Amino acid sequence: MEERYYLALERIMKITCEETVQEPYRSYFQHVAYFLLRIHDVRDSYHTLVRERMTLEMLESEMQMLYFDVLPQNYETSYANPAYAVKVLGEKLGAFLSALYAELRGDIAYVYEERDEYVLVGNELFIEIYNKFEEEGEPSLESLKQIFYWYASDYCDVYVADRIREQVDPDAYDFAVRKIMECEPGDLRYLYRFGEYVSENERKTAKYLESLPQQVIDRMADTYTEGFRVGFINAGKDLSKKSVVNIRYVLGFERVLKKAIENFGKMGLRPTIYRAAGSVITRARQGKNGFYGAQVNKQYDYDHKDDLGLILDKQFVERKLEVMRTVFEQNKELAGQFAGPAVMEVFGENPFVPVSKPEAVRLTKEQEQFLLNLNSRAGQLTNEYIKGEERSFTIISWPVPEIGPCYQEIFDEVIRINTLDAKRYEQVQQILIDVLDRGEFVHILGKDGNKTDLKVKLYNLKDAKKETIFENCVADVNIPVGEVFTSPVLEGTEGTLFVSSVYLNELQYENLEIHFKEGMTTEYACTNFASEEENKKYIEDNILHNHPSLPLGEFAIGTNTTAYVTAKKYGIADKLPILIAEKMGPHFAVGDTCYTWAEENRVYNPNGKEIVAKDNSVSLRRLTDPGKAYFQCHTDITIPYEELGKISVYTKAGEEIVLIQNGRFVLEGTEMLNGPLNEWEKEEKGR
Repeated sequence: MEERYYLALERIMKITCEETVQEPYRSYFQHVAYFLLRIHDVRDSYHTLVRERMTLEMLESEMQMLYFDVLPQNYETSYANPAYAVKVLGEKLGAFLSALYAELRGDIAYVYEERDEYVLVGNELFIEIYNKFEEEGEPSLESLKQIFYWYASDYCDVYVADRIREQVDPDAYDFAVRKIMECEPGDLRYLYRFGEYVSENERKTAKYLESLPQQVIDRMADTYTEGFRVGFINAGKDLSKKSVVNIRYVLGFERVLKKAIENFGKMGLRPTIYRAAGSVITRARQGKNGFYGAQVNKQYDYDHKDDLGLILDKQFVERKLEVMRTVFEQNKELAGQFAGPAVMEVFGENPFVPVSKPEAVRLTKEQEQFLLNLNSRAGQLTNEYIKGEERSFTIISWPVPEIGPCYQEIFDEVIRINTLDAKRYEQVQQILIDVLDRGEFVHILGKDGNKTDLKVKLYNLKDAKKETIFENCVADVNIPVGEVFTSPVLEGTEGTLFVSSVYLNELQYENLEIHFKEGMTTEYACTNFASEEENKKYIEDNILHNHPSLPLGEFAIGTNTTAYVTAKKYGIADKLPILIAEKMGPHFAVGDTCYTWAEENRVYNPNGKEIVAKDNSVSLRRLTDPGKAYFQCHTDITIPYEELGKISVYTKAGEEIVLIQNGRFVLEGTEMLNGPLNEWEKEEKGR
């Protein structure tokens, strides 16, 4: 491999000065060749004293050089931008060559991880494409796509296999764990050794955490790891059978993670921490799954989300699934010991509204179906080896400095929110549940321009003394505390869900409106773009995930008014993650239920009643045809209290019991939830 590497490197060096390819393509190939040579410079210095002695300023300069092309201020004239690539290189090949460059930019991560094989196969792909231009002048798009296809197919058993092993085997990939445990207090150079982009958010976060007393760090880590442990207890699952936990986080929180890793070790769990995938072969279409640094340019990520369209066909689907099954079978003992993910999210970045570029690679309708099929079968396959009824998870979220000048105050408030008295909330939420359990359906109405008018049908209890419809969420898997939720009955659930502005999966939606009939989405709209067609496509891609329709998988009532007041006080409602936002009003999830892959596992509320509303008529298809039961998505949409006119429970006898009216809890016994709201209102009037 070393010989192949240097042969490829020698060829790339020649490309920078050859004139054998015609313009405008020659300039493109020379530009990309220089990038690949910069990658080699990093590799060349990796085991030298020079790299060890690099100052913070030198590391920053190197990072800026590697990411230069995709920085927002440079992106308009970058080959990584499909719009620019098409403008300069032509409609025929511009989008393909832009996607090729995006694929090769994954080398930044690979060189820091010393994955020479990954760098090599990318270099060889680049040379093979270049040779095609040398031979034919302007080759056909189809011939170039064939080269790219066989690269993806041939190395699927490397990229996909490594990704699975990195998830379940702590010894397969310890790069991130080593970096976390090695970081020295006060020396922020460690942030630049992950091979990720480091922004002010990561630097200031790490610096702020360094300033906090150890007991505060311990409290943050303990909340995170205890949530994971208690999630197993509350779900009646045996954590002692597990030995691996997967940590997912954003750079800057290493001091907290050091303590968290220690805590997990006391539970008998070793961590796996893999990087968010960079290759079209393995990366998610949306979001990042793994550890990562700053998202240097979200428009760049959005532009390349469908690059999979260059290779996606039925044959590739079968190839990837075949590799997955083989690797899971080889590692089935470790997969059986996998406890689940412990996720540490961040929030506070300025809301991102993407520009939809016609020049970017787009999936065809047929490819969208291939992707749905792939995700569905991959989910089934994963559940076969990592059983849903035996695993759990936890998610917690923290602000980043970009949230505003009051960052430190907001951070301290979020610590308070994430560690609220769960017992107190448990008691109040049980009062809500006791009334909801009497209901036949719940009616939700918006106010002041909010067009929500939705009827949610509830499960019919067989034994109200032993069973319950709603789960009492008390800050275990979903931190912070503050919601009661259920899987609605689809038949009889209908109406309109509306929210004036919401931020879902890092994308902003204006005047989002979704209609339901028999619990399934029918019509939908928003006002992000000028044309109705663009708005519908935006929702189809990012909320429906290209399913023709999705069920209402969850209905919940958020009770965390403390979080809501914090959002209002600091003006950060549009920057909050769904993890916190869903606790700040009623929310509705389109897609799978909260109990997907674990419906048979018996779950109980703290009062001993069994939660029985875990299925709907779609998820029940798992008993006969699992491929039609699950959608591999679950998107929560919250109506904030100020847009909420009324939430009422209607009993079988026709009695209406009002839970919330004009944004206030009015059910007897729940009034304490209004405390933070009343205090905020009084404070506002006094200003």
